[in-house]
Amino acid sequence: MSEYRIALAGNPNVGKSTIFNALTGLKQHTGNWTGKTVDCCEGRYHWKEKRFSVADLPGTYSLSSFSREEEVAAHQLETQNYDCVVAVLDAGAPERNLFLALQVLTLQQKAVVCLNLADEAARKGVIIDEKQLEALLGVPVVTCCARKRQGLKELQSAILTVCEGSECANGFYRRFDISQQASEKLLRGCCSQICESCVSVGGDDRKTRRDRRIDRLLTSKITGIPIMLLLCGVLFWLTAVGANVPSEWLSALFGAIKGELTALCHMLAVPKFLSGILIDGVYTTLSWVVAVMLPPMAIFFPLFSLMEDAGFLPRIAFNLDKFFARCGAHGKQSLCMMMGIGCNACGVTGCRIIENERERLIAVLTNNFMPCNGRLPILIALIMVFFAGTGFGLVSSLKVAGILLLILTGCVLVTLLLSKLLSVLLKGQTSSGFMLELPPYRMPPVIKTLTRSFPDRTLKVLGRAAAVSAPFWILSAGCSGWTA
Repeated sequence: MSEYRIALAGNPNVGKSTIFNALTGLKQHTGNWTGKTVDCCEGRYHWKEKRFSVADLPGTYSLSSFSREEEVAAHQLETQNYDCVVAVLDAGAPERNLFLALQVLTLQQKAVVCLNLADEAARKGVIIDEKQLEALLGVPVVTCCARKRQGLKELQSAILTVCEGSECANGFYRRFDISQQASEKLLRGCCSQICESCVSVGGDDRKTRRDRRIDRLLTSKITGIPIMLLLCGVLFWLTAVGANVPSEWLSALFGAIKGELTALCHMLAVPKFLSGILIDGVYTTLSWVVAVMLPPMAIFFPLFSLMEDAGFLPRIAFNLDKFFARCGAHGKQSLCMMMGIGCNACGVTGCRIIENERERLIAVLTNNFMPCNGRLPILIALIMVFFAGTGFGLVSSLKVAGILLLILTGCVLVTLLLSKLLSVLLKGQTSSGFMLELPPYRMPPVIKTLTRSFPDRTLKVLGRAAAVSAPFWILSAGCSGWTA
């Protein structure tokens, strides 16, 4: 059975990864912020006894090769002969998205235009004449809402039609009397003419006005930073309060199990050295790791993911951008730093979105100073031992949240200071500009986020923590055995 090769291309934050997951059944991480995808992800699916290989290209605003994302996307479209390229557009902002779609049509002859986020476009009052747009572009146009799995069958059907047919994406060349070597300025003019012909805006755009009112608070020079600190403080407080009782329960449960295991070893006449290794060493250390780390991570990861999906993280990066610019670093480092709170490994790999080599190196070297989710439970435990006491009351939880917020603020300040120092010591290109798109506020999928965060983040980090603590199992076991 032959396999058709498909590629998904589009601007950042238009739902490409959501479409990719819906088609392939995979669980590639989606995010409501720019720069989430910087490499090609591949998956497969079957449709009407046909096999399709799908590549999710990095989100980019153009194919000018000015950034890493643009280089990867342009290289794939220029060198790979895909059977169909799906140009994903935000149906609520067609003119801004059409420019990349026209560039895609200059490189790939067989394509489908997918108008995603149809629900948000409807709330904005944006109406697109699909038939007129098809006539102007010369390629099939499909409207869908990938989050609700609406229009996916129509998209798959259009992809199959293009793959099996010989449709060429040259309709807009004839319509506007231009060549495939058209300049960017001319293509943007075509975007304007196309939108005038087939896009209309009506109704009351309440959602956009609501977003702007919220942004006046969250991105203000006066209220932006305080609200950001308040949100982080509430997040840490909820983590501290919510983790207390489950940690106590798990500790009691593991303690009871330890007593039963000890009694069983006595009954079976297991040598004390061996029982010390297995119970006082391996079991005790592992149970401590689970009891201390599992509850905070099970709470923090979903809450952090909900903030990310709702659109708050890009606003935090926007507020921090000016501080990084003054330190000679790139504004995108703030995004990588936010990712580092979730996982430093993801934060370091995310530094690939920074084009300047010197600024990218600064971001990599300083990302480790942000405490990731694997270290937050340890910090909470140490704060409770040395500062907040071992109680589980309101005062104790407030102390934990406050001290943790101070630690995080100190980590940000250390990151800024070291970034300034490294910007002076490291030689290379001068600082470059940073364009950050603030995504719309969206109601995050709570159930999906909860079910995704626990296995994909919590259990993975817990497994790494257990593996890292394995040497201490042996040390603790040896000491326990020799003592016995």
